[in-house]
Amino acid sequence: MTTTRTPATTPRRRTLAPFAFLAPFLIPFVLFTLVPVGYAFWQSLHRTERTGGTFGRTETVFAGFEQYADVVSEPFFVDSLVRVALFGLVQIPVMLALALALALLLDSAVARLKRFFRLVYFVPYGIPGVVAALMWAFLYDPQLSPVVGLLRSAHLDVDLLGPGAVLFSIGNVVTWTYTGYNMLIMYAALQAVPADLSEAARVDGAGAWTIALRIKVPVIRPALVLTGVFSLIGTFQLFTEPQVFRAISTSVTSTYTPNLAAYSLASSDRYSEAAALSVLLAVATFALSFLFLRFTARRQG
Repeated sequence: MTTTRTPATTPRRRTLAPFAFLAPFLIPFVLFTLVPVGYAFWQSLHRTERTGGTFGRTETVFAGFEQYADVVSEPFFVDSLVRVALFGLVQIPVMLALALALALLLDSAVARLKRFFRLVYFVPYGIPGVVAALMWAFLYDPQLSPVVGLLRSAHLDVDLLGPGAVLFSIGNVVTWTYTGYNMLIMYAALQAVPADLSEAARVDGAGAWTIALRIKVPVIRPALVLTGVFSLIGTFQLFTEPQVFRAISTSVTSTYTPNLAAYSLASSDRYSEAAALSVLLAVATFALSFLFLRFTARRQG
């Protein structure tokens, strides 16, 4: 009697197998995230010096962390960070609360035309950011906006592009654009909630609000954390809306947000300082996202 033995998987093949499955993610991540960040860090440690006047020779020399000190000492640095922090503290909770409310409404037993409203809520995310910003800029313009005209007819003189309101006007654009996107993530998580939980709570006499707040919301906590991290990262990447509003409002300067400031520095041939600011933004985004995840994990535990 002969027996056949299947050849054992070699240790090398077992070692390489996980990397083969991870390659579709790792290769783009390394090429389009780690390599650009690494190059920006290298560039932030060097500066370009010119010798021989305007038409002389340029040379790249090592400057250490001088570029970081120069960026941090700039007047716009703290102002732009405080502005983005205020933006995030107000806009993120409002947007996520609206997204959660819409997701719960779509998931309710009395909801009708769910596919239609899912599409309606998600459509703003499909509109390019520049187009959305231009559309809302028209609605904010005192000379063209029908909204401002209605407010003035009610004896309410509001300058939506003024220094005291333009940040909230930008926040309204971002909220309008991304509420449907976050709603879709939460709604998908709600579809995975076992129906038995809601049925058992309803038998015990719980109402719709109690089921939503005490059963559904705690179960989809991972989705809420995910949308919170995405929103936090997006806040530090705020660029398109301020850049568009800068053309129509003097309240938005070239250094209104850190991302816009980095773009302005690079446009002025101050590449090393722009790279230093970009690295600082990347580190701050990573640190705040990590702290947010640790905080939510500790609260959940």
